[in-house]
Amino acid sequence: LNGERFSITGEMLIGREATCSVIVADRQASRFHARIMVTENGSQLEDLGSKNGTYLNSDVISDPVMLQDGDVIQVALVQQFVYLSSDATMPMPGTFVMLGPAQKGAAESDDHNGRLYLDPRSRRVWVQEDEVLPPLSVPQFRLLQSLYDQQGKVVSRQALITAIWSEEEAGGVSEQALDALVRRLRDRLAQLDASHTYLVTVRGHGLRLDNPRI
Repeated sequence: LNGERFSITGEMLIGREATCSVIVADRQASRFHARIMVTENGSQLEDLGSKNGTYLNSDVISDPVMLQDGDVIQVALVQQFVYLSSDATMPMPGTFVMLGPAQKGAAESDDHNGRLYLDPRSRRVWVQEDEVLPPLSVPQFRLLQSLYDQQGKVVSRQALITAIWSEEEAGGVSEQALDALVRRLRDRLAQLDASHTYLVTVRGHGLRLDNPRI
């Protein structure tokens, strides 16, 4: 679909459902994710209560917004589009162009199909399609990101302590404090997927993230 153009006439539904005008076949997209409506003032973008958000020029939207020529629309964290007005000087129906996958960091791109998905920019985490809410605390997120960036590899306990707490503070952090943080993070992840242990302790070495493919 990348590079494909869609003419906006009346109402355009975007989502995973086969009946949508623009289908985004990715689990992070909701069945009916967003809608573009042609109004007397131009084209209006609206999020339809999607689970993972609709973004306009990198900002998540909560209310309907009017589109301007060149606006970049992003569905969840997986697909980008650009809105091209038929006439940049007049509010007319325009063209919707699928640019391609949303830009991600290397870790996100490589592990997009894992059961656990982390977005370092928005500091959001999903497990089995469900977002971890309320958001993880800063230490919990740093712990998870340190393991996520080294998926499958063992990260030493000292490296984790330094990543979670600053080097200045790390010297005073006990093993028990790290263990307690690991337990709390495991509990948070288990609330969404109790069938799998994502944080694996490798005795004498450290921890690693076990993130099965979907």
